[in-house]
Amino acid sequence: MAIIHHTTLKPTKLDLLTTWLPTRPWYAGTGTPELTKAGGFRLDDPEGEVGMEFMVAVDSSGPEPVAYLAPLTYRAAPLPGADHALVGTMEHGVLGPRWAYDGIHDPVLRTELLALFEGRTQAQAQSLTDTPDHEVTHSYTGPGLPTGPGEVTEDQDGTGLTLPDGTVLRLHRRPRPTAPEGAAGQISGAWDAPDGTRARAVFATLHAARSAG
Repeated sequence: MAIIHHTTLKPTKLDLLTTWLPTRPWYAGTGTPELTKAGGFRLDDPEGEVGMEFMVAVDSSGPEPVAYLAPLTYRAAPLPGADHALVGTMEHGVLGPRWAYDGIHDPVLRTELLALFEGRTQAQAQSLTDTPDHEVTHSYTGPGLPTGPGEVTEDQDGTGLTLPDGTVLRLHRRPRPTAPEGAAGQISGAWDAPDGTRARAVFATLHAARSAG
């Protein structure tokens, strides 16, 4: 169970994302984003070592606000071999130095995200300790999903993780209203839209391996 500490972070998570987002191929803006934390959820690390947050941040710098999905992991020490995935470092008021990573590159988050697809773990409220987030829904109808190393690719539409059996997990960095046709599974969630309504969309989907021939 992750314990949520209501304390200071220097720099803040939004400060880190403001610098990091424009470096991503799926960032739709043309300049420095103006970000607001709008929602998201957490997953628990069974070992209690790694913090995991799926943050929805809304960028208001352009003509229309754009919501971005940023899965982040927080560690007390650098993750070996993951310098390319480092979003930044912060000083936590209770826990001390924290290394923040793009979570799709973190094996702990990948394992727990697959468990969420299969219904073996529960999404947790973003800012409350030991409180399930029932707005997060999941579905999956295929065989057991393999854990282990996977190939991460990025393009203008988002991020893909190819699992050892060829299944592709797709992160929709700009959450989409519905899952793509043929998706074998999906995870959806909600956040506060700039107009005061509660927005809901698909955060991630699973796609079966393509048959050869």
